[in-house]
Amino acid sequence: MKCDCDGYNCPVDATLDLIGGKYKSLILWHLTNNTLRFGELRKLIPQATPKMLTQQLRELEDDNLLLRTVYPVVPPKVEYRLSELGESIRPILTAMYDWGAAYLQSKGLTVSCSMTKSSETEA
Repeated sequence: MKCDCDGYNCPVDATLDLIGGKYKSLILWHLTNNTLRFGELRKLIPQATPKMLTQQLRELEDDNLLLRTVYPVVPPKVEYRLSELGESIRPILTAMYDWGAAYLQSKGLTVSCSMTKSSETEA
């Protein structure tokens, strides 16, 4: 899903096209300060089917938001990490976390997420 930037007039539209997939923001958030393998991502995002997770990872790679490294070993070893462009989206992900936490708290809900802002966004 390459960005056809000629078709955009709105920056929000361009951003949502890149990170608006069902699990893309979660993948990017988990890769903040981390290099993870497919199995680790599956454990962190259990609601994503393997097919959907693979699709979202491929789209993020195609859009240059993450880097996929394949090691020539048996069994195959593949790692994912944020690219420089992917790292640049960190303030947006942090803002999403902050807004979501405030929203949940306003509804009287406790934020109980494995992705805490302090551990995920410290660099």
